[in-house]
Amino acid sequence: MNFDRLTDEEILNIANPLMDNLMDGSSERNHQKHTRDFTERLKAIVTEDNFLEQWKGNKIGEFSKREFLSIIHKSDSIFVLWKQWFTNSHEEFLAEICIIEQGGKLLVDHVWIR
Repeated sequence: MNFDRLTDEEILNIANPLMDNLMDGSSERNHQKHTRDFTERLKAIVTEDNFLEQWKGNKIGEFSKREFLSIIHKSDSIFVLWKQWFTNSHEEFLAEICIIEQGGKLLVDHVWIR
């Protein structure tokens, strides 16, 4: 897929369901749901043990909402950025995903929340 030919609306129609699922899976502490749309490379990093370990130190709570900020267009991938909030924090966070096409599927190859 040539991502740089997609409109922002088309990209958000791809990215929002992927982000919704992985954040819902995180809030539910459901590793399988959280990683459902990950590439094999990312699944190898976010193992079930790693996922559960991250929750042990969680002080910000669960995902509450996000606000679209920007899209970085590449020919072989897209990066989508949101401002995001969590239930136990008044702070704002930056959420980013990188989506690539692999094996005919659109998958998340990177997730970052800071």
